[in-house]
Amino acid sequence: MGVVKLLELALFLNLISSPDHLGGFRVWSSSWLEAKPQSFPPTCKRIECPIYDMIQQGNGYEIRRYNSAVWISTSPIQDISLVQATRSGFFTLFEYIQGKNEYNKKIEMTAPVITEVTPSDGPFCESSFVVSFYVPKENQADPPPAKGLDIQRWDTTYIAVRQFGGFVSDYQVAEEAAQLQANLAGSKWAAAVQKGASSGYIVAQYNSPFEFKDRVNEIWIRFDMKDVANEL
Repeated sequence: MGVVKLLELALFLNLISSPDHLGGFRVWSSSWLEAKPQSFPPTCKRIECPIYDMIQQGNGYEIRRYNSAVWISTSPIQDISLVQATRSGFFTLFEYIQGKNEYNKKIEMTAPVITEVTPSDGPFCESSFVVSFYVPKENQADPPPAKGLDIQRWDTTYIAVRQFGGFVSDYQVAEEAAQLQANLAGSKWAAAVQKGASSGYIVAQYNSPFEFKDRVNEIWIRFDMKDVANEL
């Protein structure tokens, strides 16, 4: 791996570091680091992101429909830290897109990096994390297979989304997931999303570590539209 690619790897590994892992970064962080993210992640103007339809934009939430999306995913990682599990999974996936796959094929970096979280039963127990990269459209017909990695092909998928800014940290994500459900309370989506949340949630991260303004992270909760119909 060349010097440029090593630097690129270092930058993206920091992407999924929380402020607590950036040498005391939190000490000098100011209010503009906490600014609310833009609805459309600026990163998606530079690199490929999955396309979705906006079904509804509410107070503190969005309902999206992803008509098709293909992901390359790690096996479940058992850890007490989302940040550390994401770093571990990212390293494996970065090697994959650099050609460590059965086709020896390099693949373009995409966004977001997503981590599927199946929470543990207690605060000091290991949770299960699956880290995924979005597969670019040009590679979706035949993604290169690789040992220890799985291809996920989403059918039409409905997702409740909450955006938040700053750097992702372990303590924050569960609070953001709970806030998403609180924002949905009283809506026609609430019961279906609550049912979907019983299987866990997804943390999506879009930015490099050196983008301090307009940072965009998201909590995703998948749900079944049939459960919404049953509530109407």
